[in-house]
Amino acid sequence: MSDPICVTLPDDAASLRLLEVGTEVLLSGRVFTARDATHLRLVAELAETGVLPYDLARETLFYAGPTPPAAGRPVGAIGPTTARRMDAWTPQLLAAGIVATIGKGARDDSVRRACVAHGAVYLAAVGGAAALLGTHVVAAETVAYPELGTEALVRLELDRLPVWVAIDVRGHELYALARRSSAGEARP
Repeated sequence: MSDPICVTLPDDAASLRLLEVGTEVLLSGRVFTARDATHLRLVAELAETGVLPYDLARETLFYAGPTPPAAGRPVGAIGPTTARRMDAWTPQLLAAGIVATIGKGARDDSVRRACVAHGAVYLAAVGGAAALLGTHVVAAETVAYPELGTEALVRLELDRLPVWVAIDVRGHELYALARRSSAGEARP
């Protein structure tokens, strides 16, 4: 097992393209939270203007809803949301310039194909560890849609948030590899 790769976003986002599925990554820097309600609004604004709003091109979306500040931290907890819930919008957002997404669980094949087509990656975070993941958030600021509460678009600054490459730019998918491995098939 190799050491985790440290990546600072958005500056090192291009380095994500070099990583293979299964690679552990420690993310630092800027990401934006976006769940279902935010996706609906982002896609509507994209359709209206033709560009991603809020300077989101070349950024990373984290499918999560941070809780209010607690324990002296900017967020009390932040856990990944099931990524498949965002699959209907993800290919369009990747085509518009999103370079990476973070969530939990497997994705639809359309997302895998979009990652290949646009050189994007899907990163998986551990579900059920929201309080621990919250300790990796050093700043949080609502950017848009404050009326959505925990589903608002929030800019986070991270410090070494642990994630794994779950879909790489070559289209290899961690969950499919795990299924094949448990069935005794060889890895590609």
